[in-house]
Amino acid sequence: MKFVINKNDIRSILGKVQGITTRRTNLAITETLLIEATADTVKVTATDLETGFEGEYPATVESPGLIAINAKKLYEIVRDFPSESVDVTEVENRWIEIGKGNIEYHIVGMNPDDFPEIPRVGDGPLFEMDAMALKRMIEKTIIIAGMPDDNRAHVNGIYLENIVDGDSKVLKMVSTDGSRLSTVDYPYDAGECPVEKGILIPKKGLGDVLKFLGPEKTLHIGLNGSHFVVKKENEIFTIRLLEGEYPNYKNIIVRGIGHDIPVDRHLFLMVLKRMSILCSENYKGVIFNFENNLLTVRATNPEIGESKEEMAIEFEGDPIEAAFNPKYFIDTLSVIEDDGVIINILSADKPCLVEGENDKSYLSIIMPMKI
Repeated sequence: MKFVINKNDIRSILGKVQGITTRRTNLAITETLLIEATADTVKVTATDLETGFEGEYPATVESPGLIAINAKKLYEIVRDFPSESVDVTEVENRWIEIGKGNIEYHIVGMNPDDFPEIPRVGDGPLFEMDAMALKRMIEKTIIIAGMPDDNRAHVNGIYLENIVDGDSKVLKMVSTDGSRLSTVDYPYDAGECPVEKGILIPKKGLGDVLKFLGPEKTLHIGLNGSHFVVKKENEIFTIRLLEGEYPNYKNIIVRGIGHDIPVDRHLFLMVLKRMSILCSENYKGVIFNFENNLLTVRATNPEIGESKEEMAIEFEGDPIEAAFNPKYFIDTLSVIEDDGVIINILSADKPCLVEGENDKSYLSIIMPMKI
């Protein structure tokens, strides 16, 4: 096998797949990329046994072939390669020569026949959607990361469901860690989404997809048995679904009661960032006091000190004092695109709802902490 490829066509791709190839599995071959040269393209395949990636890129192929090469080392070589074109040649006994002339690398490959099979996208139905919409949906739900030592499927996965009610069609993503919950809606008119019931997609797999979502206008999503599929023009992701029941999240989304408090998103965000300076692993909470058109935020940490900041708001009624983890609000405010947000709070022991002043497609529910 021998081919020449433009460094700029492959460098960023090699960097983005590192999240897949560096995950620990029981197979050393998953640390490699399977590279197949055919005609005038090179196909790159990566998998961690749960997420599979395939991409095809233009190349000048002198002789076709198939190799498996360490993904990290190949990326490091290509990233800093001094010329715009990179020559790759398989020599003997699975040795791979990269470069020629004044710079050459000789890297030992692995047997490509040992590379795991990844699901093939067949002729099943795919749903076309706006690529930037999917990017925003993932960004606004993946901020609630799963915990490494938490085996609960609904914590490590993002719930995707297709809600059809008469003429109304909405694709919804939901994410939770037990202390907060985010939902994002994507209303659509055309097409039929093949997601007929709710599915659980691993957050780490969607995080890999997120790296590849760029300026393209549309893409396709669908199902292939027990795998979620994201298909771009020349790249495909297949992500094995998680098994498990998702909690009935609709029960905690209660609109229309409590206090709706409009605030400036940036101003509120900066207040919380300043107050979170004194937070630590043992003291994560800050106290919110709502009273007489004033919000007072206090942080107390016996190990460090204390702080207080006041912010003018529109609030009337009985005072409410509640404790929250400021990081949850900071995460939420960082992904809302409106300049203004609405905070809905009912009492010290009820969830707080946060959404944009105009864009209601994203909603964050944050549970209070015990004072």
